This record gives sequence, C-alpha cells and structure tokens, in this order.
Amino acid sequence: MSWHEQSTDTPIDGGADGHDDEPVVVTPVLRRNNDVFYMGDTGRLPLDGRRALCQLLIGPSIDQLRHAKLWPALIRSEAAIRSALSDLFLELVLDRESGVAFTRQADTEDIDAPVLLRTSPLTFIDSVLLLHLRQQLAEADARGVRAVVEDAELAEALAVYERHLSTDRAGFNRRVASAVQKMKDNHILTRLGGDDARHEVSPALKLMFSAEDVAALAQVYRRLREAPADLDA
Repeated sequence: MSWHEQSTDTPIDGGADGHDDEPVVVTPVLRRNNDVFYMGDTGRLPLDGRRALCQLLIGPSIDQLRHAKLWPALIRSEAAIRSALSDLFLELVLDRESGVAFTRQADTEDIDAPVLLRTSPLTFIDSVLLLHLRQQLAEADARGVRAVVEDAELAEALAVYERHLSTDRAGFNRRVASAVQKMKDNHILTRLGGDDARHEVSPALKLMFSAEDVAALAQVYRRLREAPADLDA
C-alpha cells in the first residue's frame, strides 16, 4: 500500500540556459512497508486477513475452534473479505453465534459467471448421512450441548437403508465407511481429542441445511425407507 505526502518545497536551480527556472517541488513517495509483503503487492488486506481469505477459498470453512487465530482475523476484516469474494462471484456465509464461516457461489441469476468452488457429488449414502448429522445437530442445539456422534452409531443409523442398495453387507459397510470418511475430510465431522471413534458435528451444517430443508429431506427419506426400492449409490 502506498500513499503520497507533499514535502516542504525544495527549489532546484539552474535551467538549460543557465538561468534560474521556477522552483521544482520534490514530492517523495512514502510506502508503509508493514502492508507490503512482496514486490508489486497492491493488496489492501492485512496479513492475517489475507490468510483468512485464503482459508475460505481453500475451504471448506473457518471454524472458531479449529482456527483460533483466523477467526478473529476474519471478523476484523469481514467487510474487506466480503468485497474481495464478491469480485470472484462468491459470498461469505458467517454465523458468529455458531463460530463458523464458509463461501458459496453467489446467485448471479442470468449472468454467466465462472464457478470457482469445487463441487463433490453426493452418493445416496452421503446424502442420508448428511441428513442424519443435521438432525443430530438440531437435537443437540435444543438441549444446549455439542453434537457428538460415534462411528458405530452412524453405521447403525444408516443400516435401515441397506436394502435400497444392490450390495452385500460388507459392501454396504464399505460405502458407509467411505461416506463417514468424506465427512471427516471436509471437516463436517471433527475427531474429539484422544478418541478416534467419536466426532463432533460441525455447526456449519446449520447454515448449509435450514430446518425447512431438513424437514423436506426427512419426508423424502421416510417414504423411501417405507417403500421397497433398489437404488445405486
């Protein structure tokens, strides 16, 4: 970042013809080096704000517990970060109460905007697992506690959908394990310290799926459980 400051007039004598010309005012360019991190840097965000922005772009989220340093940086530079994301057709979703933030594609309607965020297709098992985790989060919120789940409990909850997949028990268990691992990789599930089998459900799910979304999905999957079907994942 640079700024200009006019100095005290400094006359320079001696023109090409040897006669005195009008005094020339020398105006030095002063740079605030604490905001310049490399040659050609024209960025406006402070260093910690840039790191927060990068984490949002890397994804999937910034969590107040997992990112103890980035979260306050995000809050301090929220307006500038929102502006930077808007230039990329992205918007910031931030919930101070839950302590979680992430980016999503802006609704550009008829504008042909590039899509920068990576997408990962969900299998049938991925979808029902997400629904189950969202429901667990809602129930935990109602009780005022953290949403904690165990691997064995997740496998049991998804077992009701086994008959809808053309696979044997071992194959079904592998699909469940793969879905659970995907949630861990994307930080929807965060391992509790010292216990590989217990995980906390990220509050980000509340922002991704509203109560209305959960109710609608639950109705769809309820009908699915009650009717015989064969679905490929």
